Amino acid sequence: MARPRTITDEQIVEAAREVFLEQGFAATTAEIARRAGISEGTLFKRYASKEDLFEAAVGLRDHAHWRTELIERLGSGEVRRNLEWAFMEFLKEAAAILPNLMTILSRGHNPEHNRILERLGNPMRRDTEVIARYLRAELDLGRVRPLDAEVTALTVVGALTNYVHQEHMLAPTDREPLDSGRFVRGLLDLLWPGLAP
Repeated sequence: MARPRTITDEQIVEAAREVFLEQGFAATTAEIARRAGISEGTLFKRYASKEDLFEAAVGLRDHAHWRTELIERLGSGEVRRNLEWAFMEFLKEAAAILPNLMTILSRGHNPEHNRILERLGNPMRRDTEVIARYLRAELDLGRVRPLDAEVTALTVVGALTNYVHQEHMLAPTDREPLDSGRFVRGLLDLLWPGLAP
């Protein structure tokens, strides 16, 4: 009979996050295991590679669920409400992931960063493609007016990404941060006249 787990995956991930934030991606799995109070063998039974553990620690493992759900919303509900929901989800995920990811990757140049970046692909490109796909499909259904879906999606992702950098990464010191709901509603107020059927 197998022994019950005495440390949770969440505890391992938290230890990994601490070590990655301190040492960057150069951190060793031996140090992460030591910090978690487990053997390196136990660590690799739970996470197949250092990259898997890194993705879990930064929050990349379960990210971008909104992409699938946005596509599932095609033809149902109000287009503007669907977009508002997706943009808010994008901002929540980005606000949670980007600060840790940038801090870790900024810990000196490390050739292993290339492996991580290759594995991530280009998440912003995928975000843009999903929004464009959604807009094209809603256009085909007559639920938005004719538009260049790629340009619109690129504009949206650029605005959302800039918001995350301005309000989270470079948090303002001379004013209160701009509320994400206000930003998304304002962005849609600008875009909607060109989208509404």
